[in-house]
Amino acid sequence: MTQPTPSEPTPSAAGAPAAPTARRRAGRESSALTEADAREIATTAQAVMDEIATVVEGKPEVTRLALLVLLAGGHLLVEDIPGVGKTMLAKSLAAALGAERHRIQFTPDLLPGDVTGASVFNQATSQFEFRPGAVFTQVLLADEINRASPKTQSALLEAMEERQVSVDGTTYALAEPFMVVATANPVEMEGTYRLPEAQRDRFLAQTSMGYPLRSAETRMLGVQAGPVADGDREVIDALRARTSPEVIAAHVRAVRRIHAAPPLLEYVVRLADATRRHPQVTLGASPRAAVHLVRAAKANAALDGRVFVEPADVRSVIFPVWRHRLHLTPQALSRGASAGELLDQVLSDTPQW
Repeated sequence: MTQPTPSEPTPSAAGAPAAPTARRRAGRESSALTEADAREIATTAQAVMDEIATVVEGKPEVTRLALLVLLAGGHLLVEDIPGVGKTMLAKSLAAALGAERHRIQFTPDLLPGDVTGASVFNQATSQFEFRPGAVFTQVLLADEINRASPKTQSALLEAMEERQVSVDGTTYALAEPFMVVATANPVEMEGTYRLPEAQRDRFLAQTSMGYPLRSAETRMLGVQAGPVADGDREVIDALRARTSPEVIAAHVRAVRRIHAAPPLLEYVVRLADATRRHPQVTLGASPRAAVHLVRAAKANAALDGRVFVEPADVRSVIFPVWRHRLHLTPQALSRGASAGELLDQVLSDTPQW
């Protein structure tokens, strides 16, 4: 692994005035995404999804959501019972991207330094040297993240939000693209911790795998229990890289240039406000959740080859983006209410324009 280099602020030229905010805003607006760029993003994403589908059978919606989260520059939380393909999804995603991947098996005795890295004393040089942890990669599989203590889980917060790691007063930048795919077991299972609210809010989207259809499971058994090609250790080694990390990083930046009209942004704000004022919700959508919803809507438009966001994009992604962030009142939970049902109410009661 290449030793990460500390990130340093870029000094401005001596005496040079800062660029006016209006000029920066005008520059961003003039660099709107072209239709050709949007089609290229959609074509590349479809090729990656087709490659993943050769291993992850019968889960096109989950695969599409994983690509959407990647293009939105976010992280994905997959909550489900063991053995339904959560780990396989993350590994096949990295393989189809041609990206570097690391896996952390979260356990109760895992320490924060095991995730971020630590400074180690080198007796030969009589100096401390930074040894990077598993977080220094492009696709990080945080397996069974809720089996570790909250202190260890929090070691990922800075990396997920700011794409950097701070150790002993030094900040190290992470590679691009950087995506965390975390798997979590149901909290009812033995040896699990509930994810803190701040940790859940860092995940752009949450989903579950579920059991596959019988036909898809039959095909999966034939592939994963069948022979492995010479030189491969598992079937996932046969996946081809359909793109490169450099291309994906450029696509992530390009998705931010998709146009979201001011009325649509106001629609997202009204939706967020409706969750905060709902009588059955104790903790509604945060401002970060609103930002994530807009980014996810832009990524959804990009996957369809469009250069603008429609209200339908917001409605189609709001459930995986906001469902895991809402906290219901004890009375609502006792009646069997769910976050998905409350989001249905919010969508039906909030006008688009």
